[in-house]
Formats: sequence, structure tokens, C-alpha cells
Amino acid sequence: MQSENVELSTDDGPMRLYVAQPGGEPRAAVIVIMEAFGLNDHIEEVTRRVAAEGYLAVAPDLFHRYETKVAGYDEMDKIFKMMSNLHDSQSLMDVDATLGYLAGRGIPSEKVGVTGFCMGGRLTFLTAISRQVGAAVTYYGGAIVTEGFTPSMPKLADRHGELRCPWLGLFGDLDAMIPVDALEKLRAELEANAQPTELVRYSEADHGFSCNERPSYNPEAAADAWSRMTAWFHTHLG
Repeated sequence: MQSENVELSTDDGPMRLYVAQPGGEPRAAVIVIMEAFGLNDHIEEVTRRVAAEGYLAVAPDLFHRYETKVAGYDEMDKIFKMMSNLHDSQSLMDVDATLGYLAGRGIPSEKVGVTGFCMGGRLTFLTAISRQVGAAVTYYGGAIVTEGFTPSMPKLADRHGELRCPWLGLFGDLDAMIPVDALEKLRAELEANAQPTELVRYSEADHGFSCNERPSYNPEAAADAWSRMTAWFHTHLG
């Protein structure tokens, strides 16, 4: 496997894209959307793991507009400020630049999956209702079933009818930011959706359960979620 950083052009300036290439010809591509803490070592590791599943895996740096692009897991004040300055139109601009890069690599949007964690989980859902991609998997995305911490992150669940691709949501019951009753309301509403959808809850998992650098890491839930994600992409990306 090979990995590298490439520079993409956006209307807001150059953006770093972390690229991990599988050993052979990629079966499809997956965009990995970072947590609110930035395109850090953990997200780069996740991107390489996705590539090891046979995909061309790429992770855009959504904080390329800022001087400080990464925050520690204990620097919550810093990330709230960074998130409050990032608007959905800007995030979709970065997704479009990434899709353009993948098209240049010969991978059309219908062969592109999207997955994201935390803030990136919400942006995964946003991409799934805003762009024509092949499949999407959200990990504990905040501000989907509730209003966000900042005005730049409006609630998205009411737009579920706009889903353009199959969507899988992975959540922890102990996550205080994402109420279980709101998730169950979304699950019920998704039953009438034209796109395949699935919502999975882990009773003993908290926010960030898939990140092995956070105290909330839950290896059992993380392993099950990973297997569901890879199966989802295998089914819907071909």
C-alpha cells in the first residue's frame, strides 16, 4: 500500500488530500471525512485501513482554511470555534473537489462511498442528501437528529427524503449528544425512504467509540461497525 498527500484547488485556496492506494487495482473509492479534531494521525490511519479493504481511500482536510488545522482530543473549546466557522457550503465545496480528483483517477461518483466520524458523520449524511454518490456510512454524526452546537450546523434529519444513495448510520446509546428517541424517530421515518437505509445502535457505546485514541473507545462496537461498513460498501459499490 502507498499513501501520499496531494494538493487540490478550491475556491477557498489549496486543500490537502490524504490519499491511500490499495495494493492492486481499486474496486471503487471511499472518501473518509474527518472528525472535528481535524485530519490527524487517526484519520490517516482509518484511511489506510479503508484502502486495505481494496478501495482508493482519500481524506480531505476540511480545515485547510485555518492556520491551525488539528486540535487535540481534549481541546474542545478550540474545535467548537473551528466548527462554527465551517459552513456546509464550504464542506460541500471540498467534497466536490475530492470527487473531481477521483473522477480524474477514473472513478465516477456512483462508485464512490463516503464515511465520516463525529462532525464528519454529519457531513457524510449531508453529502448523501446533496451529491450523487454510491453509498454512505455515518459514525455517530452529531447534528443529524438534533440541532448543532453552532448555527453553521443545522439539523439534517428532516431532509432524509432527499437521500440520493444507500445510507448506514452507526450510533452509541451512551452518546449524550445524540438522543436515542430521536434516532428511533429517524429510523421510523426512513422506512418509507426510496433508498436502502439501516440504523444500528450499540447499547454500551459512547460518542467516539470507534477511535482508539479516545477514552470512549469500545473495541467490540468498533469491530462490528467496521465490518458493517465494509459490507455496506461491498454491497452498494459493487
